[in-house]
Amino acid sequence: MTRLSRRDVLKLGGLALTAPYLGSPRWARGLTAVGSFPVPPRLPLIRPEPGLVEAELSAAWTQSAVAGTTARLQTYNGSFPGPILRLREGERVRLWFTNNLGEPSNLHMHGLHVPPSIDNPFLSVSPGETTVYEFDVPANSAGTYWYHPHLHMRVARQLFGGLAGVIVVEGRMDRQLRRRGADEYVVVLKDLSLVNGAPEAHNPFDWMSGKEGNLLLVNGAVQPVLVPRTSLLRLRLLNASNARYYRLALEGHPLFLIATDGGFIDQPIELNELLLAPGERADVLVQLNTAGNFRLLNLPYDRGSGHGMGGMHGGGHMGGMHGGSTGSTAAPDVLMTIAAGENPPRSLPSRVGLVEPLAPAPGDVHRRLVLGEAMMGFQFYLNGRTFDEARIDFQGRLGDLEVWEIDNRTGMDHPMHLHTYPFQVLSRNGVPEALRAWKDVVNVRAGEVVRIAVPLRDFTGKTVYHCHIVEHEDRGMMGVLAV
Repeated sequence: MTRLSRRDVLKLGGLALTAPYLGSPRWARGLTAVGSFPVPPRLPLIRPEPGLVEAELSAAWTQSAVAGTTARLQTYNGSFPGPILRLREGERVRLWFTNNLGEPSNLHMHGLHVPPSIDNPFLSVSPGETTVYEFDVPANSAGTYWYHPHLHMRVARQLFGGLAGVIVVEGRMDRQLRRRGADEYVVVLKDLSLVNGAPEAHNPFDWMSGKEGNLLLVNGAVQPVLVPRTSLLRLRLLNASNARYYRLALEGHPLFLIATDGGFIDQPIELNELLLAPGERADVLVQLNTAGNFRLLNLPYDRGSGHGMGGMHGGGHMGGMHGGSTGSTAAPDVLMTIAAGENPPRSLPSRVGLVEPLAPAPGDVHRRLVLGEAMMGFQFYLNGRTFDEARIDFQGRLGDLEVWEIDNRTGMDHPMHLHTYPFQVLSRNGVPEALRAWKDVVNVRAGEVVRIAVPLRDFTGKTVYHCHIVEHEDRGMMGVLAV
């Protein structure tokens, strides 16, 4: 990874510089709308030669329109949420990241299978510094990913302050879905609280439970209305919140799951509701067979330690992937409305992907990860220890298939995230997982034991695994994996 000064970047030429984004009006930065549904802009790309993509991303404080007011948020290229980085399988990416925040930060390409030396959680990018992230988009990686800061002890404040954006990797099935007439939208679910025109500061309770805001935003808007162009709707859903769970249901319609964190599953699965824990993504298809207004709801859910009341939380289950009762009868929150017109019906595909089955053997490496907490000290533990960058917690070997058993002995859910190496969920409390899918976040409920299969493929290096309630990560619930 190379570090450049701003002058070095200017000398390179050919790239759209970030300066025009800073301080410009929100709509002038390229944010468009369908109905009142805001569509995040695309990150401008240039392709100087076949197979190579270049782009520039800058993090800075920006005046942004939010919920009928103006607030000073931390943004990428002046957009809240950040611009969509849309890539193709197999491309070489050269991304210049400039930190104009006035404090250290970095960039995590969440979910992308790229070397840990590039997607480096230990890197600190100083204020005013520019760093180049250069990597290859893996083959067969079509899916929805995202980017956000990952500098330890600063993640929670910077993510809550607005720093998040979607990465879309396109492949063959995406083209087929467009030919079927699927109308595609990115949906970034992000909560926020504002005090005096800025993100609300953390209080001590936030560091224990994870910070949630009183504004439930969809692409930066409160309860927007989406007017789709066809009767087949594809939603790329991202939970970019610090700690809030979203238990999603669409009035009058099932959600057909077609992709999880790591891309397409084998075939569409019909769901009445869908859980997105912090950091998780899901792609769903919706067949709008009748005209009308249909609300996307966030149903109540108790994630432990007194949560789940009223509009404070969402959650639920994704088929067999998440279980348990909601623990609350409070009214759901309305996230957005889909205003469907009279359109010719469109059919669903029978298959969308092919997920490789993993078959752990008795001789494979088995690891145990026990989740713990200290309520009075606002500390969280993995195997009795808090995070230490200099310590190697797990030492892996390239090419091994490992089985990790995650034992949650705390009083709340923890969405556990592994960098670099996608995995598959094997079982929950001894019950085999029904859905075979590639994941990088798995929600582990209070008292639950989850087993995952982790293939250590392609890359050596040092990376991390942690709870994606990012306050818990900042307060110690993170470990180091060296392969």
